[in-house]
Formats: sequence, C-alpha cells, structure tokens
Amino acid sequence: MAVSTKSRRRLTITFTSDIDDRSGGASRGGNEADQGKGKGKSKSKEYVALSTVPLVLVLGNSMLVPILPTLRAKLGISQFQTSLVISLFSIAAALIIPIAGYLSDRFSRKAVIVPSLILYGGAGILAGFGVVWDSYGVLIGARALQGLGAAGTAPIAMALVGDLYKDGQESQALGLIEAANGTGKVVSPILGSLLALIVWYAAFFAFPVFCALSLLAMIFLIKEPAKNDEPKPIKQYVGSVKKIFAKNGRWLVASFFGGSLALFILFGVLFFLSDILEKPPYSIEGVRKGFVLAIPLLGMVATAYVTGTKIRKNGILMRWLMNIGLALMVVSLALAIWFNTNLYVFIGLLTFSSIGTGLLLPCLNTMITGAVEKAERGMITSLYSSLRFFGVAFGPPLFGWMMAKSHQLVFITVSALSLVALGLVFFLVKPGKQVQ
Repeated sequence: MAVSTKSRRRLTITFTSDIDDRSGGASRGGNEADQGKGKGKSKSKEYVALSTVPLVLVLGNSMLVPILPTLRAKLGISQFQTSLVISLFSIAAALIIPIAGYLSDRFSRKAVIVPSLILYGGAGILAGFGVVWDSYGVLIGARALQGLGAAGTAPIAMALVGDLYKDGQESQALGLIEAANGTGKVVSPILGSLLALIVWYAAFFAFPVFCALSLLAMIFLIKEPAKNDEPKPIKQYVGSVKKIFAKNGRWLVASFFGGSLALFILFGVLFFLSDILEKPPYSIEGVRKGFVLAIPLLGMVATAYVTGTKIRKNGILMRWLMNIGLALMVVSLALAIWFNTNLYVFIGLLTFSSIGTGLLLPCLNTMITGAVEKAERGMITSLYSSLRFFGVAFGPPLFGWMMAKSHQLVFITVSALSLVALGLVFFLVKPGKQVQ
C-alpha cells in the first residue's frame, strides 16, 4: 500500500522525537542510521550499568564465603555466629525489600537505588573495620546495615528495567540482570579466595570499590523516565496491590514459589558441593574449589543470558522453557539421590539442574515485571525478590541440617519440591501468546 508524503513525514517526526526523548534532547537533525547506532550504543551502556547492580549485590555476600573458616578462627566465634554473617544480611534484606519497593513506586527507582548503594558500600567499610578491630558486634551490625542497603538495589533495578524497556528489549535486559546475578555467584568465590592471598580480610574492603563503580554507572548512565502521575495515597496503593493479587494471584504465587525454590536449591547444592569438596577423598580447597563451584553456575549464567535474549515476550515459548527448566531440575536432582558419590557425574547433574534454573528465572522475571503497571511494579517485583532472598538465606542452613541426617535425604527433598513447582507452574502459569 502506498504511504502519503504527509504520513511519511509524520512517522519520521515521531521516530526522531523518540530518539530525542531517550538521549536527553539530542539534535533532531543528522542521519537516521547514525541516530539508530547511537541509540544502540546508549542501550548497551544502560544494560551494563543495570547489570552492575545485581553483580555487586552478589559480591557483597558470596565473596565472603571462602574466608568464613578463617573469620571464625580469627575472631574465636561459633559456627552459628559465623553463619549469621551471611544469613543476617539476607534476612535483613528480605524483610526490607517490600518497603524499598513501595518507596520506589512513590518517588522514583533511582531515588532508592542510589542511597541504597551508598549505604551498602559504606556499611561494607564498617564491616571491614569490625574485623580489623576483632569486634564481632561491629561486624554483625554492619552486615545488617548492608542488608538494609541491599534491599534497595537489584530488586528495584528489576522494576526499573520494566520502566525503561518494552517487549524484546525488556526480556533481554532482564536476562542480562539474571546472568549478571549468576556471574557474581561464579566469580565471587574465586575472587574472594584470590583477595585472601593479599590479606585474609581484603574482601571486606574490596567490595566498596565495586559498589562505588556501580553507583557511578547508575548516576551517569541511567536516565530514568519522568513520573507522569501523582503518587497514590497509601490506602489506595495497598488497594491496587490487593486487586493485582485478586486478578493474577494464582499464577503470581506459583511464580514466586518457583523463583524462590530455584534460588533455595541453587545455594543449597553449592553449599553441599563446597562441603564435600573439602573432605577426603577430594580435599579441594581455596581457589581450586572456587573454580569447581563455578562449573554449575556457568551453566546457569550462559542459559539465562541466551533465554533472556530469545524469549522476547513470547508467551508460548516462555511456557515451554519454564516447564522444560523445571523438568530438568526434577530429573537431575532425582538422579543425584544415587549418583552423589561420583564427583564428575555429580557435577554434571548439578550443571544440568543449573541450566534448568537458567531457563526458568528469566521467564519468571519477564512475566512478573510485565504483570503490573508502573505505579505498583516496584512492590510486586520486590515481593518476588524478597522471597528469593529468603530462599538464599535458608538454603545453606537447611541443607546442612539435612546433610547431617543423610545425603540421600537432601536430594529426595529437593527433587520432590521441584516436582511440586513443576506441577504449579504447568497448571497455573499459562502466559498468552504475547506477554504484556
């Protein structure tokens, strides 16, 4: 069909205006192809900036795992007190995340992310001095403060992605965020072990540097869309959230369960693997152990990145990938009931389970982020992230308790829970052809 000159002019003006809005008032003249390239470069920088937030979130916790035995010996504390250095951080974050989500909906995403990164990094320095001063009280108080700061980082970045991008760009950005989260899990034990070669507590002081880089990236590379409406009164806001759950509660609850269970299992099996690697006949410690732990995580990272790039809001594809991912987890973890003594086979099974996690999480992230309007998005994504934090927090201690009973009990339990999640997702999470 022929397009009139007037229509072409109107389309060109609209296209140019969109570029101007996203680039902060760039010139309306110039070659359109050049503008498109500039826009692509700008998005790449935004993707990198957004990805730094979940990366530093993971580094601030997981980078300390390799030095926990040394911490326990140097400060003369119990095993339970040592575990609190990790668990208290995650619990504090999980409890505060919904509040951070509400504040981000009421004010803006960056108004929450920027001060949260400052608190996160500053409390990291305080935690380092707590170790230097041999003060467990200062250390544990600083870790709780870090948890408060962490609450306003990655969960709010997920909501910000929903504000900035639509359709395929949104799913790609969310896939990158999940991949960055996984990358942090891959590199953090290795990085923590390498830093310990300088001085055992170096990780405490190295982390604020990474946090500062993420802070600068968020300030200078991310331009947040302006809020077009007045914030809702708290009563109306709560009413809106209730309506969302009344309409979408069945699939949202199933998705929340699936996402938190995936992180519970991931951190739990890594704790299991870390424990058996240090014991005979393997006796693998330090940096070597970090590289072995990275193998299953690499499977998750690569899969999450590819999944986020390919799904592009395709609801049918997302449903297939979610169910395939959970089925992989069920089969792999069930086989581990019998094959957890052969290290090579066991790591292979954990890698297949992690690939299943990489298929599942980007799809859940995209669906949950796109399920609501901007005004309530921060709260919904924060509730989801809060449950994921609880999964991370309770994975290691519950796995440790089950390991004391029986290694078979560990994998009977997690394979059964994965089967329950598969049933819930299969029957309750049914996205349409095109996810909103």
